[in-house]
Amino acid sequence: MGISLSYQDKIAVVDLGDDENRFSPDFLDQLDSYLDEIVAGGAHGLVTTAGGKFYTNGLDLDWLSAHGEQTQWYVGRVQGLLARMLTLPIPTAAAVVGHAFGAGAMLALAHDFRVMRADRGYFCFPEVDIRIPFTPGMAALIQAKLTPQAAVASMTTGRRFGGTDAEAHGLVDAMAPEGAVTDAAVELLRPLDGKDAGTLGAIKQTMFAPAVQALTAPQSG
Repeated sequence: MGISLSYQDKIAVVDLGDDENRFSPDFLDQLDSYLDEIVAGGAHGLVTTAGGKFYTNGLDLDWLSAHGEQTQWYVGRVQGLLARMLTLPIPTAAAVVGHAFGAGAMLALAHDFRVMRADRGYFCFPEVDIRIPFTPGMAALIQAKLTPQAAVASMTTGRRFGGTDAEAHGLVDAMAPEGAVTDAAVELLRPLDGKDAGTLGAIKQTMFAPAVQALTAPQSG
């Protein structure tokens, strides 16, 4: 199953799929299209979730290895999505129902809030172990959302954080049992109904201006 969109009252729920939900160009196009629809339709919030073992495993390395000449374009495309989620003019929450790795964990961090399954699943930046340094934009995103201690603990170690560990380090805001993660994320957003989109969007643009600038800067290399 691919990406799908549903609503709980006026809160949009985007299901990223039931496989590894990697960021193929088609996946990115579909997610961007849904974001267009959600914002234009006046939704009061957005929850992203998934239907399988993974929330998302991030970059589509198979696609990248087959299209190496498009690496610059692809990284820029992914970073554009992260910047958009970071500044989306409605409240957002990631329901991390399974593993969130690499750029998938960055997508979760780009939301306003995160709820993680308490008993299974890992939140992990494996870059140090797979020998892929963070881009300036990706590092800026993570450091905009985490304390310096949590950034060091997650970015330099490759550590796999379970739910309790992730909450203790501020990687996620809350935990929920299996089957309740998405509903918990929706409930987290319900009290924020009716925020003015123009004002909220402007606040986020100001809050995260350095990260957005780093994410949207032209790719080099």
